Amino acid sequence: MTDTTYDVVVFGATSFVGQILCQYYTDTYGVDGELKWAAAGRSQEKLESVRAKLGSAAARLPLIVANANDDASLDALCQQTRVVISTVGPYALYGDAMVRACVDNGTDYCDLTGEAQWIAAMLEQFESRAKESGARIVHCCGFDSIPSDMGVFFLQQQAVKQFGEPCTDVALRVKVAKGGVSGGTVASMMNIAEEITKDPSLRKKLADPYLLCPPGHTFNARQPKMTLTRYEPEFDAWSTPFVMEAINSRIVHRSNALSGNAYGDNFTYSERMLTGKGTSGRLKAAGMGVGLGAFFGTATLKPGRWLLNKFVVPQPGEGPSPEAQKAGFYDVRFIGHTAGGNTLKTKVTGDADPGYGSTAKMLGQAAACLAQDVPADKPGGFWTTATLLGDALINRLQNNAGLKFEVLKD
Repeated sequence: MTDTTYDVVVFGATSFVGQILCQYYTDTYGVDGELKWAAAGRSQEKLESVRAKLGSAAARLPLIVANANDDASLDALCQQTRVVISTVGPYALYGDAMVRACVDNGTDYCDLTGEAQWIAAMLEQFESRAKESGARIVHCCGFDSIPSDMGVFFLQQQAVKQFGEPCTDVALRVKVAKGGVSGGTVASMMNIAEEITKDPSLRKKLADPYLLCPPGHTFNARQPKMTLTRYEPEFDAWSTPFVMEAINSRIVHRSNALSGNAYGDNFTYSERMLTGKGTSGRLKAAGMGVGLGAFFGTATLKPGRWLLNKFVVPQPGEGPSPEAQKAGFYDVRFIGHTAGGNTLKTKVTGDADPGYGSTAKMLGQAAACLAQDVPADKPGGFWTTATLLGDALINRLQNNAGLKFEVLKD
């Protein structure tokens, strides 16, 4: 799509992340600078309120009224822009219509979903049509799964450069992550738990590490088991399961498949969170693992979900304050091993709250990259950030989003 008014339209601009993203775009690009963008949502009044909060720099920000329940309004929106960013989740409840609109209109799309079961459904429904229309669809452009997907992409590039071969085994370990949890993220997790109770077969489907790989893929390597606690000799620390692994690993394996098995036919990948050394680290790992298990166990029961929603979790639209977002940060480590016995260590760091402050910047740059850096002849379909955006996105993330990709030396 070439003759459009905007490079990017933020759909869901009044959501928690949508407002952060609009502020980031205003601060970074203004309104009608090198990136032409607009804000969209279902309420003119709420959109005007968001624009007012952005300050005088956004006084001329274009606003588009569009509703996820109104296909005509979504089609009209898509026809005005190169790229749609959707922040309207949980996507399994509200996301289908916008993907349909982008696919039908040949409009590129990105979001910040972490819902593997929904992505699988979108692939089944729309992938062939996206290839026909030319729409490039890129899910998971936030903390899940850019640090994982682009972190492995970066590590593999360095491995090939240094050793002449990729790493056939990669481990991601979250060294530290400081930030709050918003109601939108929790709502997505709760919805997945509810879907499992309605369709128990979904549990087995979600356990498949190759769930999002193309049909006919040849991967069958057994992936590492997610034990409650584990000592990590290469990191000299204990670890516990990382909640984002359920989506991140599926995206990384899809990137391997879409890139022609560039990481190897028997590539293995795992993610865990480091909890420290010694007895305290081991106890912390056990406690976090038990807590995570208890949360999901409670969420699979209808009374449990009611109690969690009523007394424990933040509500949709709630999240960390601007000060907390800026005070947040993360440090994610990678270690890879090649078939020839070489080892490579890298890290990805971010300078803001991972789920919100940093996610908004990553999502914003992924969309800008999709609008301005991807060649027009790149075919339509469902891509990953690593396979469609690659080096151009790494440059943007390092120059404009506070991320760093580094090789570590022993």
